[in-house]
Amino acid sequence: MKGDATALAEAIRSGHLTVGEAMTASLDAAALRSDLGALCHIDADLGRRGAIAADAERRTDPDRFASRPFCGVPTLAKDLGGPFAGLPVVAGSRLFSRDGANAPDSDLGSRFRAAGLLPFGLTTAPEFGLALASEPAIGPLARNPLDPTRTPGGSSGGAAAAVAAGIVAIAHATDAGGSIRVPAACCGLVGLKPSRGVMPAGPAFGNHLGGIASELLSAVAGRTRGPFADVSLVEPKAGPLNIGVLCETGFEFPTMPERSAAIEAAGQFLEARGHKLVPIAWSDVATMAAASARLFSDIVATNLAVLSETDGIDFSLAEPMTQAFAKRGRALSAATFWRSQTSGVLVSRNLWRLFDRIDVLLAPMLATAPPPIGSFPSDHGDTELHLNRMTSLAPLATLANVSGFPALTLPFGADADGLPLPVQMFAPLGADRQVLSLAAMLEQEGRWHHRFPVAGLPS
Repeated sequence: MKGDATALAEAIRSGHLTVGEAMTASLDAAALRSDLGALCHIDADLGRRGAIAADAERRTDPDRFASRPFCGVPTLAKDLGGPFAGLPVVAGSRLFSRDGANAPDSDLGSRFRAAGLLPFGLTTAPEFGLALASEPAIGPLARNPLDPTRTPGGSSGGAAAAVAAGIVAIAHATDAGGSIRVPAACCGLVGLKPSRGVMPAGPAFGNHLGGIASELLSAVAGRTRGPFADVSLVEPKAGPLNIGVLCETGFEFPTMPERSAAIEAAGQFLEARGHKLVPIAWSDVATMAAASARLFSDIVATNLAVLSETDGIDFSLAEPMTQAFAKRGRALSAATFWRSQTSGVLVSRNLWRLFDRIDVLLAPMLATAPPPIGSFPSDHGDTELHLNRMTSLAPLATLANVSGFPALTLPFGADADGLPLPVQMFAPLGADRQVLSLAAMLEQEGRWHHRFPVAGLPS
Protein backbone atom coordinates (compact mmCIF):
# COMPACT_ATOMS: atom_id res chain seq x y z
CA MET A 1 0.00 0.00 0.00
CA LYS A 2 1.32 3.45 -0.92
CA GLY A 3 2.38 5.34 2.20
CA ASP A 4 0.71 8.71 1.83
CA ALA A 5 -2.37 10.63 2.97
CA THR A 6 -4.56 9.21 0.21
CA ALA A 7 -3.63 5.69 1.26
CA LEU A 8 -4.41 6.47 4.90
CA ALA A 9 -7.75 8.00 3.89
CA GLU A 10 -8.58 4.90 1.88
CA ALA A 11 -7.68 2.63 4.80
CA ILE A 12 -10.08 4.63 6.99
CA ARG A 13 -12.77 4.77 4.32
CA SER A 14 -12.61 1.01 3.75
CA GLY A 15 -12.80 0.21 7.47
CA HIS A 16 -9.27 -1.07 7.99
CA LEU A 17 -8.99 1.35 10.91
CA THR A 18 -11.15 3.96 12.60
CA VAL A 19 -10.41 7.66 12.66
CA GLY A 20 -9.84 7.32 16.39
CA GLU A 21 -7.19 4.67 15.80
CA ALA A 22 -5.49 6.84 13.19
CA MET A 23 -5.47 9.82 15.55
CA THR A 24 -4.11 7.74 18.44
CA ALA A 25 -1.33 6.45 16.18
CA SER A 26 -0.33 10.01 15.23
CA LEU A 27 -0.43 11.22 18.83
CA ASP A 28 1.71 8.26 19.92
CA ALA A 29 4.17 8.91 17.09
CA ALA A 30 4.39 12.59 18.05
CA ALA A 31 5.30 11.60 21.60
CA LEU A 32 7.79 8.97 20.43
CA ARG A 33 9.58 11.41 18.09
CA SER A 34 9.50 14.47 20.33
CA ASP A 35 13.31 14.53 19.99
CA LEU A 36 12.87 15.94 16.48
CA GLY A 37 11.25 19.16 17.73
CA ALA A 38 8.85 19.01 14.80
CA LEU A 39 5.81 20.01 16.86
CA CYS A 40 5.71 23.18 18.94
CA HIS A 41 2.16 22.69 20.24
CA ILE A 42 -0.02 19.59 20.64
CA ASP A 43 -3.70 19.54 21.60
CA ALA A 44 -4.50 15.86 22.02
CA ASP A 45 -8.04 16.63 23.18
CA LEU A 46 -8.71 18.65 20.02
CA GLY A 47 -7.50 15.74 17.92
CA ARG A 48 -9.54 13.17 19.80
CA ARG A 49 -12.71 15.28 19.66
CA GLY A 50 -12.28 15.63 15.91
CA ALA A 51 -11.77 11.89 15.56
CA ILE A 52 -14.87 11.08 17.62
CA ALA A 53 -16.95 13.42 15.46
CA ALA A 54 -15.56 11.93 12.25
CA ASP A 55 -16.24 8.34 13.36
CA ALA A 56 -19.77 9.40 14.33
CA GLU A 57 -20.29 10.88 10.86
CA ARG A 58 -19.10 7.63 9.29
CA ARG A 59 -21.87 5.80 11.20
CA THR A 60 -24.67 8.32 10.69
CA ASP A 61 -23.86 9.72 7.24
CA PRO A 62 -21.45 7.31 5.54
CA ASP A 63 -21.88 8.84 2.09
CA ARG A 64 -20.89 12.30 3.28
CA PHE A 65 -17.98 10.88 5.24
CA ALA A 66 -16.72 8.86 2.28
CA SER A 67 -16.99 11.86 -0.05
CA ARG A 68 -14.34 13.77 1.88
CA PRO A 69 -10.97 13.29 0.08
CA PHE A 70 -9.08 12.92 3.37
CA CYS A 71 -11.82 11.45 5.55
CA GLY A 72 -10.42 11.47 9.09
CA VAL A 73 -6.72 11.83 8.25
CA PRO A 74 -4.78 13.46 11.15
CA THR A 75 -2.76 16.51 10.19
CA LEU A 76 -0.79 19.41 11.62
CA ALA A 77 -0.94 23.15 10.99
CA LYS A 78 2.13 25.32 10.69
CA ASP A 79 2.86 27.89 13.39
CA LEU A 80 2.60 30.53 10.67
CA GLY A 81 -0.29 31.20 8.31
CA GLY A 82 -3.71 29.64 8.55
CA PRO A 83 -5.14 30.09 11.11
CA PHE A 84 -6.95 26.97 12.31
CA ALA A 85 -9.49 27.34 15.10
CA GLY A 86 -8.26 25.91 18.40
CA LEU A 87 -4.58 26.11 17.47
CA PRO A 88 -2.80 29.18 18.90
CA VAL A 89 -0.40 30.37 16.19
CA VAL A 90 2.37 32.69 17.41
CA ALA A 91 4.67 32.60 14.34
CA GLY A 92 7.53 31.18 16.39
CA SER A 93 7.79 34.45 18.32
CA ARG A 94 7.85 35.76 21.88
CA LEU A 95 5.78 38.70 20.66
CA PHE A 96 2.63 36.66 21.15
CA SER A 97 1.32 34.27 23.79
CA ARG A 98 -0.22 30.92 23.00
CA ASP A 99 -2.65 31.55 25.85
CA GLY A 100 -4.13 34.50 23.99
CA ALA A 101 -3.38 33.62 20.38
CA ASN A 102 -6.47 32.07 18.87
CA ALA A 103 -8.68 32.89 15.93
CA PRO A 104 -11.51 31.32 13.96
CA ASP A 105 -10.74 29.20 10.94
CA SER A 106 -9.35 30.97 7.90
CA ASP A 107 -10.89 30.06 4.55
CA LEU A 108 -8.08 27.56 4.18
CA GLY A 109 -8.65 26.11 7.64
CA SER A 110 -12.36 25.54 7.04
CA ARG A 111 -11.60 23.88 3.71
CA PHE A 112 -9.08 21.58 5.35
CA ARG A 113 -11.77 20.40 7.73
CA ALA A 114 -14.34 20.07 4.97
CA ALA A 115 -11.87 17.84 3.11
CA GLY A 116 -11.78 15.57 6.17
CA LEU A 117 -8.41 16.59 7.60
CA LEU A 118 -8.19 16.73 11.40
CA PRO A 119 -5.52 19.07 12.81
CA PHE A 120 -4.24 18.35 16.32
CA GLY A 121 -1.13 20.49 16.66
CA LEU A 122 1.26 23.09 15.28
CA THR A 123 4.60 22.50 13.61
CA THR A 124 7.78 24.40 14.41
CA ALA A 125 8.71 27.39 12.26
CA PRO A 126 11.41 30.07 12.60
CA GLU A 127 10.28 33.44 13.92
CA PHE A 128 8.04 34.97 11.21
CA GLY A 129 9.42 32.45 8.70
CA LEU A 130 12.72 34.31 8.39
CA ALA A 131 15.05 31.34 7.82
CA LEU A 132 15.52 28.20 5.76
CA ALA A 133 15.85 26.38 9.09
CA SER A 134 13.29 26.01 11.87
CA GLU A 135 15.03 26.97 15.09
CA PRO A 136 12.99 29.69 16.84
CA ALA A 137 14.45 31.14 20.04
CA ILE A 138 11.26 30.12 21.88
CA GLY A 139 11.89 26.52 20.80
CA PRO A 140 11.74 23.77 19.99
CA LEU A 141 14.59 23.24 17.54
CA ALA A 142 13.44 21.16 14.55
CA ARG A 143 15.75 18.39 13.32
CA ASN A 144 15.84 16.38 10.13
CA PRO A 145 14.59 12.78 10.66
CA LEU A 146 17.06 11.58 8.02
CA ASP A 147 20.01 13.03 9.96
CA PRO A 148 19.21 14.79 13.25
CA THR A 149 22.44 16.80 13.07
CA ARG A 150 21.00 18.63 10.06
CA THR A 151 18.12 21.03 9.53
CA PRO A 152 14.82 19.90 8.01
CA GLY A 153 14.76 23.30 6.31
CA GLY A 154 12.45 26.24 6.79
CA SER A 155 10.24 27.84 7.25
CA SER A 156 7.96 24.78 7.09
CA GLY A 157 10.69 22.62 8.59
CA GLY A 158 8.58 21.26 11.42
CA ALA A 159 5.91 20.22 8.95
CA ALA A 160 8.43 18.43 6.72
CA ALA A 161 10.08 16.72 9.70
CA ALA A 162 6.70 15.51 10.97
CA VAL A 163 5.75 14.03 7.60
CA ALA A 164 9.17 12.53 6.91
CA ALA A 165 9.16 10.90 10.37
CA GLY A 166 5.69 9.43 9.74
CA ILE A 167 3.98 11.35 12.54
CA VAL A 168 1.39 12.45 9.98
CA ALA A 169 0.97 11.65 6.32
CA ILE A 170 0.34 15.24 5.29
CA ALA A 171 0.80 18.66 6.91
CA HIS A 172 -0.07 22.29 6.28
CA ALA A 173 2.78 24.46 5.00
CA THR A 174 3.36 27.92 3.53
CA ASP A 175 5.80 29.15 0.90
CA ALA A 176 6.86 32.80 0.53
CA GLY A 177 10.48 32.17 -0.43
CA GLY A 178 10.86 28.42 -0.81
CA SER A 179 9.34 27.56 2.56
CA ILE A 180 7.40 24.53 1.30
CA ARG A 181 9.95 23.36 -1.26
CA VAL A 182 13.18 23.71 0.75
CA PRO A 183 11.97 21.58 3.70
CA ALA A 184 10.48 19.02 1.32
CA ALA A 185 13.83 18.84 -0.47
CA CYS A 186 15.74 18.51 2.81
CA CYS A 187 13.51 15.68 4.04
CA GLY A 188 12.90 13.69 0.85
CA LEU A 189 9.29 14.75 0.28
CA VAL A 190 7.16 16.19 -2.49
CA GLY A 191 6.40 19.88 -2.04
CA LEU A 192 4.41 22.15 -4.35
CA LYS A 193 4.24 25.94 -4.27
CA PRO A 194 0.96 26.49 -6.15
CA SER A 195 0.12 29.15 -8.70
CA ARG A 196 -0.76 32.53 -7.28
CA GLY A 197 -4.53 32.82 -7.07
CA VAL A 198 -5.23 29.10 -6.76
CA MET A 199 -5.37 28.93 -2.96
CA PRO A 200 -7.62 30.91 -0.61
CA ALA A 201 -5.86 33.55 1.50
CA GLY A 202 -8.73 35.08 3.50
CA PRO A 203 -10.60 36.32 5.21
CA ALA A 204 -7.95 38.78 6.43
CA PHE A 205 -5.30 37.96 3.78
CA GLY A 206 -2.76 38.30 6.56
CA ASN A 207 -0.21 35.92 5.04
CA HIS A 208 -0.20 36.90 1.39
CA LEU A 209 2.90 39.18 1.68
CA GLY A 210 2.20 41.08 -1.49
CA GLY A 211 1.29 37.88 -3.30
CA ILE A 212 4.50 35.93 -2.78
CA ALA A 213 3.15 33.54 -0.12
CA SER A 214 1.13 30.40 -0.84
CA GLU A 215 -0.47 27.65 1.22
CA LEU A 216 -1.14 24.36 -0.45
CA LEU A 217 -3.62 21.59 -0.84
CA SER A 218 -5.20 20.84 -4.20
CA ALA A 219 -8.33 19.44 -2.55
CA VAL A 220 -9.13 22.92 -1.19
CA ALA A 221 -8.17 25.06 -4.20
CA GLY A 222 -10.40 27.42 -6.17
CA ARG A 223 -12.96 30.15 -5.42
CA THR A 224 -10.25 32.14 -3.65
CA ARG A 225 -12.30 35.36 -3.17
CA GLY A 226 -9.28 37.63 -3.57
CA PRO A 227 -7.07 39.48 -3.14
CA PHE A 228 -5.79 38.09 -6.45
CA ALA A 229 -7.54 36.75 -9.51
CA ASP A 230 -9.02 33.27 -9.06
CA VAL A 231 -6.69 31.19 -11.21
CA SER A 232 -8.12 27.93 -12.54
CA LEU A 233 -5.91 24.88 -12.85
CA VAL A 234 -5.48 23.70 -16.42
CA GLU A 235 -5.26 20.09 -17.50
CA PRO A 236 -1.78 18.72 -18.30
CA LYS A 237 -0.76 18.85 -21.93
CA ALA A 238 -1.00 15.58 -23.80
CA GLY A 239 1.87 14.29 -25.87
CA PRO A 240 5.60 15.07 -25.73
CA LEU A 241 6.63 18.16 -23.80
CA ASN A 242 9.52 20.55 -24.33
CA ILE A 243 11.37 20.36 -21.02
CA GLY A 244 13.94 23.01 -20.25
CA VAL A 245 16.91 21.64 -18.31
CA LEU A 246 18.91 23.99 -16.10
CA CYS A 247 21.73 22.22 -14.24
CA GLU A 248 23.73 25.17 -12.92
CA THR A 249 23.11 28.17 -10.67
CA GLY A 250 26.11 30.37 -11.48
CA PHE A 251 29.52 30.92 -9.90
CA GLU A 252 28.30 32.99 -6.92
CA PHE A 253 25.90 30.36 -5.56
CA PRO A 254 26.96 27.15 -7.31
CA THR A 255 25.09 23.87 -7.19
CA MET A 256 27.18 20.90 -6.12
CA PRO A 257 28.00 18.36 -8.86
CA GLU A 258 25.97 15.45 -7.45
CA ARG A 259 22.91 17.70 -7.29
CA SER A 260 23.39 18.92 -10.86
CA ALA A 261 23.76 15.27 -11.88
CA ALA A 262 20.31 14.54 -10.41
CA ILE A 263 18.81 17.19 -12.71
CA GLU A 264 20.55 15.62 -15.69
CA ALA A 265 19.33 12.16 -14.68
CA ALA A 266 15.74 13.37 -14.32
CA GLY A 267 15.95 14.99 -17.74
CA GLN A 268 17.30 11.84 -19.33
CA PHE A 269 14.55 9.81 -17.67
CA LEU A 270 11.89 12.08 -19.15
CA GLU A 271 13.62 12.16 -22.53
CA ALA A 272 13.52 8.35 -22.64
CA ARG A 273 9.75 8.62 -22.27
CA GLY A 274 9.35 10.78 -25.35
CA HIS A 275 9.84 14.31 -24.07
CA LYS A 276 12.23 16.74 -25.74
CA LEU A 277 14.99 18.36 -23.68
CA VAL A 278 15.89 22.02 -24.21
CA PRO A 279 19.15 23.17 -22.57
CA ILE A 280 18.73 26.31 -20.46
CA ALA A 281 21.74 28.38 -19.37
CA TRP A 282 22.10 30.19 -16.06
CA SER A 283 22.28 33.45 -18.05
CA ASP A 284 18.68 32.81 -19.14
CA VAL A 285 17.41 33.10 -15.55
CA ALA A 286 20.15 34.89 -13.56
CA THR A 287 18.59 38.37 -13.78
CA MET A 288 15.18 37.00 -12.83
CA ALA A 289 16.61 35.09 -9.87
CA ALA A 290 18.44 38.18 -8.56
CA ALA A 291 15.38 40.43 -8.93
CA SER A 292 13.21 37.84 -7.16
CA ALA A 293 15.59 37.59 -4.22
CA ARG A 294 15.72 41.38 -3.92
CA LEU A 295 11.94 41.81 -3.96
CA PHE A 296 11.52 38.99 -1.45
CA SER A 297 13.89 40.70 0.99
CA ASP A 298 12.19 44.08 0.52
CA ILE A 299 8.69 42.66 1.07
CA VAL A 300 9.76 40.79 4.20
CA ALA A 301 11.57 43.84 5.58
CA THR A 302 8.68 46.25 5.01
CA ASN A 303 6.20 43.75 6.41
CA LEU A 304 8.19 43.50 9.64
CA ALA A 305 8.68 47.26 9.74
CA VAL A 306 4.91 47.67 9.82
CA LEU A 307 4.60 45.01 12.50
CA SER A 308 7.24 46.74 14.60
CA GLU A 309 5.09 49.89 14.67
CA THR A 310 1.86 48.10 15.59
CA ASP A 311 0.21 49.27 18.80
CA GLY A 312 0.29 46.83 21.67
CA ILE A 313 3.32 44.86 20.45
CA ASP A 314 6.61 45.00 22.35
CA PHE A 315 8.92 44.50 19.39
CA SER A 316 11.97 44.45 21.66
CA LEU A 317 10.98 40.84 22.41
CA ALA A 318 11.68 39.84 18.80
CA GLU A 319 14.86 38.00 17.85
CA PRO A 320 17.82 40.19 16.75
CA MET A 321 17.48 39.12 13.11
CA THR A 322 13.78 40.01 13.08
CA GLN A 323 14.56 43.41 14.56
CA ALA A 324 17.29 43.93 11.96
CA PHE A 325 14.90 43.17 9.10
CA ALA A 326 12.36 45.60 10.55
CA LYS A 327 15.06 48.27 10.74
CA ARG A 328 15.98 47.52 7.14
CA GLY A 329 12.35 47.93 6.15
CA ARG A 330 11.99 51.28 7.94
CA ALA A 331 15.07 52.55 6.09
CA LEU A 332 13.76 51.43 2.68
CA SER A 333 12.56 54.34 0.57
CA ALA A 334 9.27 54.18 -1.32
CA ALA A 335 11.16 54.68 -4.58
CA THR A 336 13.50 51.77 -3.88
CA PHE A 337 10.59 49.52 -2.97
CA TRP A 338 8.73 50.57 -6.12
CA ARG A 339 11.74 49.69 -8.26
CA SER A 340 11.82 46.24 -6.65
CA GLN A 341 8.10 45.80 -7.31
CA THR A 342 8.58 46.78 -10.96
CA SER A 343 11.45 44.31 -11.28
CA GLY A 344 9.13 41.65 -9.89
CA VAL A 345 6.59 42.37 -12.61
CA LEU A 346 9.35 41.96 -15.19
CA VAL A 347 10.28 38.61 -13.61
CA SER A 348 6.80 37.31 -14.39
CA ARG A 349 6.90 38.69 -17.93
CA ASN A 350 10.35 37.31 -18.70
CA LEU A 351 9.55 33.92 -17.24
CA TRP A 352 6.48 33.80 -19.47
CA ARG A 353 8.81 34.48 -22.42
CA LEU A 354 11.00 31.56 -21.38
CA PHE A 355 7.89 29.37 -21.40
CA ASP A 356 7.20 30.38 -25.01
CA ARG A 357 9.76 27.73 -25.94
CA ILE A 358 9.36 25.19 -23.13
CA ASP A 359 6.47 23.65 -21.22
CA VAL A 360 8.29 22.86 -17.99
CA LEU A 361 11.60 23.97 -16.50
CA LEU A 362 13.67 21.36 -14.64
CA ALA A 363 16.17 23.00 -12.28
CA PRO A 364 18.05 22.60 -8.97
CA MET A 365 16.19 22.95 -5.68
CA LEU A 366 19.06 22.77 -3.17
CA ALA A 367 22.59 23.69 -4.14
CA THR A 368 24.02 21.66 -1.25
CA ALA A 369 22.98 18.98 1.20
CA PRO A 370 20.78 20.12 4.10
CA PRO A 371 23.16 22.15 6.29
CA PRO A 372 23.92 21.42 9.94
CA ILE A 373 21.76 22.67 12.79
CA GLY A 374 22.76 26.25 13.60
CA SER A 375 23.58 27.28 10.02
CA PHE A 376 21.01 30.10 10.06
CA PRO A 377 21.53 31.82 13.44
CA SER A 378 19.14 34.64 14.33
CA ASP A 379 21.17 36.14 17.18
CA HIS A 380 22.82 38.81 15.00
CA GLY A 381 21.71 41.69 12.79
CA ASP A 382 23.56 41.12 9.50
CA THR A 383 20.60 40.75 7.15
CA GLU A 384 22.76 40.55 4.00
CA LEU A 385 24.75 37.64 5.43
CA HIS A 386 21.50 35.92 6.38
CA LEU A 387 20.00 36.40 2.91
CA ASN A 388 23.20 35.16 1.24
CA ARG A 389 23.16 32.04 3.39
CA MET A 390 19.62 31.30 2.26
CA THR A 391 20.40 31.95 -1.41
CA SER A 392 23.47 29.70 -1.15
CA LEU A 393 21.21 26.82 -0.14
CA ALA A 394 18.34 27.48 -2.58
CA PRO A 395 19.41 29.89 -5.36
CA LEU A 396 16.10 29.64 -7.27
CA ALA A 397 13.65 29.44 -4.38
CA THR A 398 12.15 32.94 -4.64
CA LEU A 399 11.66 32.84 -8.43
CA ALA A 400 8.37 30.97 -8.14
CA ASN A 401 7.07 33.21 -5.37
CA VAL A 402 7.73 36.50 -7.12
CA SER A 403 6.56 35.31 -10.55
CA GLY A 404 3.50 33.57 -9.12
CA PHE A 405 4.27 30.43 -11.14
CA PRO A 406 3.90 26.95 -9.66
CA ALA A 407 7.02 25.06 -8.64
CA LEU A 408 7.42 21.55 -7.28
CA THR A 409 10.29 19.64 -5.73
CA LEU A 410 10.71 15.92 -5.25
CA PRO A 411 13.63 13.59 -4.47
CA PHE A 412 15.28 11.81 -7.41
CA GLY A 413 17.94 9.65 -5.83
CA ALA A 414 20.20 9.82 -2.79
CA ASP A 415 23.73 11.07 -2.19
CA ALA A 416 26.58 9.11 -0.59
CA ASP A 417 25.24 9.95 2.88
CA GLY A 418 21.75 8.69 2.06
CA LEU A 419 20.28 12.20 1.86
CA PRO A 420 17.83 13.09 -0.91
CA LEU A 421 18.89 14.56 -4.22
CA PRO A 422 15.97 16.88 -5.02
CA VAL A 423 14.93 18.30 -8.37
CA GLN A 424 12.63 21.26 -8.96
CA MET A 425 10.12 21.86 -11.74
CA PHE A 426 8.50 25.14 -12.76
CA ALA A 427 5.46 25.51 -15.03
CA PRO A 428 3.36 28.42 -16.33
CA LEU A 429 0.65 29.98 -14.18
CA GLY A 430 -2.19 27.52 -13.62
CA ALA A 431 -0.21 24.52 -14.88
CA ASP A 432 0.24 22.99 -11.42
CA ARG A 433 -1.13 19.66 -12.62
CA GLN A 434 1.55 19.55 -15.32
CA VAL A 435 4.36 19.40 -12.77
CA LEU A 436 2.34 17.02 -10.58
CA SER A 437 1.94 14.71 -13.57
CA LEU A 438 5.66 14.73 -14.34
CA ALA A 439 6.47 14.27 -10.66
CA ALA A 440 4.31 11.15 -10.56
CA MET A 441 6.23 9.83 -13.56
CA LEU A 442 9.59 10.50 -11.89
CA GLU A 443 8.41 8.87 -8.65
CA GLN A 444 7.68 5.66 -10.53
CA GLU A 445 11.40 5.30 -11.16
CA GLY A 446 11.75 4.48 -7.47
CA ARG A 447 15.03 6.30 -6.87
CA TRP A 448 13.97 7.41 -3.39
CA HIS A 449 12.30 5.40 -0.64
CA HIS A 450 10.76 6.92 2.49
CA ARG A 451 12.50 5.71 5.60
CA PHE A 452 9.67 5.87 8.13
CA PRO A 453 6.14 4.43 7.79
CA VAL A 454 3.07 6.62 8.23
CA ALA A 455 1.58 6.33 11.72
CA GLY A 456 -1.57 4.21 11.67
CA LEU A 457 -1.27 3.08 8.06
CA PRO A 458 -1.76 -0.69 7.83
CA SER A 459 1.29 -2.46 6.42
